[in-house]
Amino acid sequence: MAPLVAPQRPGFLARLLGGTWCLLCVAGQVCGDPSQGAVFLREFTLIRRESLHDDFLSDLLNSHKTEDLSSRAARSEEDRDSLWDAWGPWSECSRTCGGGASYSLRRCLSSKSCEGRNIRYRTCSNVDCPPEAGDFRAQQCSAHNDVKHHGQFYEWLPVSNDPDNPCSLKCQAKGTTLIVELAPKVLDGTRCYTESLDMCISGLCQIVGCDHQLGSTVKEDNCGVCNGDGSTCRLVRGQYKSQLSATKLDDTVVAIPYGSRHIRLVLKGPDHLYLETKTLQGTKGENSLSSTGTFLVDNSSVDFQKFPDKEILRMAGPLTADFIVKVRNSGPADSTVQFIFYQPIIHRWRETDFFPCSATCGGGYQLTSAECYDLRSNRVVADQYCHYYPENIKPKPKLQECNLDPCPARWEATPWTACSSSCGGGIQSRAVSCVEEDIQGHVTSVEEWKCMYTPKMPIVQPCNIFDCPKWLAQEWSPCTVTCGQGLRYRVVLCIDHRGMHTGGCSPKTKPHIKEECIIPTPCYKPKEKLPVEAKLPWYKQAQELEEGAAVSEEPSFIPEAWSACSVTCGVGTQVRIVRCQVLLSFSQSVADLPVDECEGPKPASQRACYSGPCNGEISEFNVDETDGLFGGLQDFDELHDWEYEGFTKCSESCGGGVQEAVVSCLNKQTREPADENLCVTSRRPPQLLKSCNLDPCPARWEIGKWSPCSLTCGVGLQTRDVFCSHLLSRELNETVILADELCHQPKPSTVQACNRFNCPPAWYPAQWQPCSRTCGGGEQRREVLCKQRMADGSFLELPETFCSASKPASQQACRKDDCPSEWVLSEWTECSTSCGEGTQTRSAVCRKLLKTGVSTVINSTLCPPLPFSSSIRPCMLATCARPGRPSTKHSPHIAAARKVYIQTRRQRRLHFVVGGFAYLLPKTAVVLRCPTRRVRKPLITWEKDGQHLISSAHVTVAPFGYLKIHRLKPSDAGIYTCSAGPAREHFVIKLIGGNHKLVAQPLGLRSEEEVLAARKASTKEALQTHKHRNGIFSTNGSKAEKRGLAVDTGSRYDDLVSRLLEQGGWPGELLASWEVQDSTERNASSEEDGNAEQALPHLPFTMVAEQKRLDDILRNISQQPEELRDLYRKHLVAQLAQELFRSHVEHQDSLLKPSEQRIPPVAIPPHKHVSGFSSALRTSTSSQAGGGPRRPQRKPAILRKISAAQQLSASEVVTHLGQTVALASGTLSVLLHCEAVGNPRPTITWARNGEEVQFSDRILLQPDDSLQILAPVEADVGFYTCNATNALGYDSVSIAVTLAGKPLVKTSRMTVINTEKPAVTVDVGGTIKTVQGVNVTINCQVAGVPEAEVSWFRNKSKLGSPHHLHEGSLLLANVSSSDQGLYSCRAANLHGELMESTQLLILDPPEVPAQLEDIRALLSATGPNLPSALTSPLGTQLVLDPGNSALLGCPIKGHPTPNITWFHDGQPIATAAGLTHHILAAGQILQVANLSGETQGEFSCLAQNEAGMLWQKASLMIQDYWWSVDRLATCSASCGNRGVQQPRLRCLLNSTEVNPTHCAGKIRPAVQPIACNRRDCPSRWMVTSWSACTRSCGGGVQTRRVTCQKLKATGISTPVSNDMCTQLAKRPVDTQACNQQLCVEWAFSSWGQCNGPCIGPHLAVQHRQVFCQTRDGITLPSEQCSALPRPVSTQNCWSEACSVHWRVSLWTLCTATCGNYGFQSRRVECVHARTNKAVPDHLCSWGPRPANWQRCNITPCENMECRDTTRYCEKVKQLKLCQLSQFKSRCCGTCGKA
Repeated sequence: MAPLVAPQRPGFLARLLGGTWCLLCVAGQVCGDPSQGAVFLREFTLIRRESLHDDFLSDLLNSHKTEDLSSRAARSEEDRDSLWDAWGPWSECSRTCGGGASYSLRRCLSSKSCEGRNIRYRTCSNVDCPPEAGDFRAQQCSAHNDVKHHGQFYEWLPVSNDPDNPCSLKCQAKGTTLIVELAPKVLDGTRCYTESLDMCISGLCQIVGCDHQLGSTVKEDNCGVCNGDGSTCRLVRGQYKSQLSATKLDDTVVAIPYGSRHIRLVLKGPDHLYLETKTLQGTKGENSLSSTGTFLVDNSSVDFQKFPDKEILRMAGPLTADFIVKVRNSGPADSTVQFIFYQPIIHRWRETDFFPCSATCGGGYQLTSAECYDLRSNRVVADQYCHYYPENIKPKPKLQECNLDPCPARWEATPWTACSSSCGGGIQSRAVSCVEEDIQGHVTSVEEWKCMYTPKMPIVQPCNIFDCPKWLAQEWSPCTVTCGQGLRYRVVLCIDHRGMHTGGCSPKTKPHIKEECIIPTPCYKPKEKLPVEAKLPWYKQAQELEEGAAVSEEPSFIPEAWSACSVTCGVGTQVRIVRCQVLLSFSQSVADLPVDECEGPKPASQRACYSGPCNGEISEFNVDETDGLFGGLQDFDELHDWEYEGFTKCSESCGGGVQEAVVSCLNKQTREPADENLCVTSRRPPQLLKSCNLDPCPARWEIGKWSPCSLTCGVGLQTRDVFCSHLLSRELNETVILADELCHQPKPSTVQACNRFNCPPAWYPAQWQPCSRTCGGGEQRREVLCKQRMADGSFLELPETFCSASKPASQQACRKDDCPSEWVLSEWTECSTSCGEGTQTRSAVCRKLLKTGVSTVINSTLCPPLPFSSSIRPCMLATCARPGRPSTKHSPHIAAARKVYIQTRRQRRLHFVVGGFAYLLPKTAVVLRCPTRRVRKPLITWEKDGQHLISSAHVTVAPFGYLKIHRLKPSDAGIYTCSAGPAREHFVIKLIGGNHKLVAQPLGLRSEEEVLAARKASTKEALQTHKHRNGIFSTNGSKAEKRGLAVDTGSRYDDLVSRLLEQGGWPGELLASWEVQDSTERNASSEEDGNAEQALPHLPFTMVAEQKRLDDILRNISQQPEELRDLYRKHLVAQLAQELFRSHVEHQDSLLKPSEQRIPPVAIPPHKHVSGFSSALRTSTSSQAGGGPRRPQRKPAILRKISAAQQLSASEVVTHLGQTVALASGTLSVLLHCEAVGNPRPTITWARNGEEVQFSDRILLQPDDSLQILAPVEADVGFYTCNATNALGYDSVSIAVTLAGKPLVKTSRMTVINTEKPAVTVDVGGTIKTVQGVNVTINCQVAGVPEAEVSWFRNKSKLGSPHHLHEGSLLLANVSSSDQGLYSCRAANLHGELMESTQLLILDPPEVPAQLEDIRALLSATGPNLPSALTSPLGTQLVLDPGNSALLGCPIKGHPTPNITWFHDGQPIATAAGLTHHILAAGQILQVANLSGETQGEFSCLAQNEAGMLWQKASLMIQDYWWSVDRLATCSASCGNRGVQQPRLRCLLNSTEVNPTHCAGKIRPAVQPIACNRRDCPSRWMVTSWSACTRSCGGGVQTRRVTCQKLKATGISTPVSNDMCTQLAKRPVDTQACNQQLCVEWAFSSWGQCNGPCIGPHLAVQHRQVFCQTRDGITLPSEQCSALPRPVSTQNCWSEACSVHWRVSLWTLCTATCGNYGFQSRRVECVHARTNKAVPDHLCSWGPRPANWQRCNITPCENMECRDTTRYCEKVKQLKLCQLSQFKSRCCGTCGKA
């Protein structure tokens, strides 16, 4: 075993060897070399000196004979005459922390044995060890890890709390049961027991108190205070009864604060305790207390015991955190918790140390105070915290005298004398003397040599070393006259060295203030003998330029500010308050004194003032008024008086300033200026002001302040406002801002550079680049460079190491939100046919890119509706060949018209055929037709400028080859292409603007409708399907093109048309016809009236020209010489105008022939106006012949008639459908015709306003299906609809019947709900409920004579042109929630108006909101500690323990708010058996309580509103507990008849073992123990108990019986031969020694000399030694005799040395003459009775020491004036002790002011 080597300490062994006991060096340790001193031994053994070998002792003694006696410690008086030397120094502590031991040694000086011990101990290093230090006993065990034990290394662990020998080092080999005593003694300072302060010293357990003193029995009180009285804490006990419910699953039992001790809680009942903690740093924690054991919770030890019916929680404390004990609901029954603990009083009074002495010498006071201290935060807090606890009693302040030694002499100086000169430098002196102050505060003068230890203060010093005041003369005023001789004045001021107006200048040197002046202009009146005085008297009271007087420690007059003048005009008075005040230096406060305490004259408290003339009167000064004002002052000396002496200089050079009259004190007789003190202050004239320099100021620059610098370094900029201004009047503060050029001075700079120095290097990040994705989680980057901005503004790029700050991020995530759902389209398949017409298809997948960047396929209902054209399209290959015909002749063909159209007058609608050019006016509706042959009409497609066209609110692509543009606008200009298989034709539209100029379409500009159409196409591919090259060309395969003619461009005719529009030389008849048009348009609109075409046939609405004719003109122009080309162009344009007009007139004549009338196509309403031009462009319908028997079947078609309603007579009206009938008062009959064609023959029915007509004797159905109304009345007004129906379909047309031409609106009162269709069309008057994104058309079919004008309103506000209004209908494209509202259609004409409304409601089908924070917050607020989950369309899962509760949220949004219904496993949740649930938050949250296996499953929520429904679901799964029978435990015995194996029961949750309490409610499987190892045991030794010892001391013996036995499998034990046991184990001993301790007794020496401490007059103490020894005379330690009564070792004796007594001097004078706080002192000393000499005070300590100070003159002070009776009162006031009675009266004066 490796020895534990102790540190060395020198200087000890020499003392040791002289005594009775010696120390031996432990084997293996080096005893120090003699020159170094002996080794200080940590571990040692006491040995009898006689037992040492003589030669060993002699060597030791010889080597240490030369001992330096002076080096030994001085012995005490008590030990002086004893046999012991003084104690040696204390050894080094055995431990550096955790409590160790130190010892001190002494030696016996006698040759005989000395009484007592040569070693003593004390504790040391009583500070806690750091946590990483480990256990001291464990360190000692681990020191043996590298020493073999029985040939093997072990890792040793300590064995603590051995009851038999706690101070031996017993250790256990890790992983084995081997326990070995590795050392008989542990190191000094090792704890005897783990939970005790007792420590092992020299192998014996010594008692240690909580004060860490050996032998002390002091204990901690309940508050943890050593030897305390329990007042620093309070006992808290109480009882809690649980009142838990399904909604409140846990509750707080009690909060136990930081520092509490001795905590014990007992819970009885089914509930469960758990802990929450919060440290002083704010860290929170929780401990569930799931099983029995001892835990460390926030460094506090917690002992927890869990029983079936109760739980016990103990914590010794002190707690290192705030603990909150809570109870969790675990059963139906209530629980009770009893608790008790000691809570610390964390706010306590703490007495401060004495404050510094109030005087450094000569006697002073010092006091203590009390402060409230917070033990948690270790800081002083406000006193009210301590007042909260009644146990806290605030300590009273203590007062004691201090520094009573007399003060040394000091220099004291008198105040400085006044300065010898008031300015210009003078001297002042003072007297300095050496003084002494006695303890009563009396100061006396002494010799100067007593003060020579400090330098003497100076007795002379310079003063007032500033310049004397000087006279300063101002500028002269203007002369008082404008001609001849007058006077001028100036102001002369006395200015001091600070530039302040003051007194002190010599009157003799004052410059004159008035002089004569001569104006060279001659006067034209009698010359005056004397100079003219100023008309306005210079009558002013000069403002006294006084310095603000400061309060000083000398009483002085302090005036306040003057009040305002008592009048607003004329002469008034001003007053002010003047006080006598003094500054109290000790309190720094100002006190008011009686006036007689202040010396010197009191400043004036009233003076006259002048506030200008009243009511515009001239400001003349009246001497009489002055006399009245200052009446009663005539008693003063009249020798000197005040007079005005001119004006000061004007305060401003322009804009209106003021001049102030100067007042001087003059000698009336000599007219010389005198000192102002000689004039009566109260008679000083009032202040007099006059205006001057009233002219406006010239323009000047006004300059603002510079702004802060734009940069802190580099080079920044500062700006300021500079503007030219003109001050008109300073009095009115009128300023005008002018243009900069009106200020003649150079304009000051408005910008300047600033902070021109280099910046430190810094990071400069560039702008973030665009995100790599628009959604779905992208990334954006930026460049971050280390740069330095230089002083010239440039940047210097540096290596990154130059920038010390952390580098900003150069990339970041962006667009972290899910992308909207979108269709992903595959490539088009090949055409379904090999020739002719076929189709192509492609597939679509609904995909969503999530914010994580992952793309996922989702339900197709979540993508926007996909247009049919996006997934299927027609395709055209070469025409299939027929037998006998070449295939080339059967390709598709477009019949184009090569014409140019120019619109010159407004028209509502124009019809064209592709192949030409049209120059049109805005707001015209255009119908473009593409006539084709040999192709199916649905295969025709349209493009605009190469972009595929689809229907929108503005452009309608109709089947059968039609394209309609509603109300042209600039964005509609372009090239329109019609494609029919390989054939293509174009049509160019240009717009004519104001002044007959062509409108240019902005490049790249797309209209709102085109953008909308592109959005509706929904896929990029759909937009690019039909792109072709731009340009005007035809691919009909005509011969012309094959010959190589140039392809037309879109602007080839622009120049020609522009010149034609500007042409002025139209034929006279053309101009006349235009004039007729202008006049007739006011009577009847040619655009609206159906008869206008016949009434005015010759108006040129649209001109038509052949392209060939225009091409010829262009060719002719291009062939002319350059100089003649312009002239020739004018001639050709004029000729073209003549031709166009002539062809137009001829065309109109041909239209009038009845035989050539054409019926327009179905698409055109016949009652609308049709121009002659557009009629010529239409195609005619087939003949209406009755047909033969082979007539094909066809759908019904009602024939629309163009003719107007006919009045056959005044009383009968006959009309066809499509017209308006106006009922007049004389109308007797109305006949409505309805003709329809179709095969089979259609059936005709009639309806009015949407309801079937009820026929009667007044309303008749005629044989030809006409409807006749006899004697019409107002109730017959309305829209009559003729419906023609057969097996193939139906057709219907309406006719309006109005009353006297009043407006009529076709209405429908039905409610339309649309959730699927992409478009909705309704008549006005009902309600529309539709989803977003739908095109809504509200028809407003109106009638009236004249035709009613239609206006649309939304929420009573008129809709403007941007909304899509055409033909009375309102189109709302792609509606959203912002379009919701009330839409009203107003029909108005001359006879009145009518309004009908439709309510549009936007439905949002139920859907999952993108943001789920709101419902998550709702779940958290509803059940903060409950598990929760959100339902989803795909389903979510939540796994719970049995009996748990859970919250399910149903996230939903929609309009109107969806109703939510909950289901459990497909059944309504209300019908679910055994399920406890609550529906909260309007159905959004489902709370399910006490879940079990029967109630688990799928929970779903159904959200429904008018727009649709949405299912979402979530599964709640129960994880259940069950008992499992596992493998058998090990056998309880290896042999015999008692061995059993117990099958092991485990509580499992999903195959994981958990605490068995979870399975408490489960049925336990029946398990039976299984017998095992039932066999004979091998033979073994059996022993009985030891007998009693034969002796009580001195060594005895005890015995026991030892036999060899064998235990059979039957359980019977039988004796066998000893040899059978000897083979297996060594025979145990049957005899042992006992009571080996020696037989001891107390022995004592004879009494020593009588020289101990005095205990009374002539009485001292004598000693003898009492020691413990054996009966053989061997001395032993005293502890071994501690059981026997110990004899006394001291007694009283008579001693001459104790003939002493106390001697006192006379009292000093009292420090106060009256009051309660005077004191006096005296000298007290101990003297010998015989010699009368002073001896040490401790010899007199047997008697009470007389007082050395006492109170005196404790009598009330006779005078009633409240005065301080001590000079320490300022300190009393400073410490706020005035409220204490002992100071209140003593410091009456000071405390009275407090």
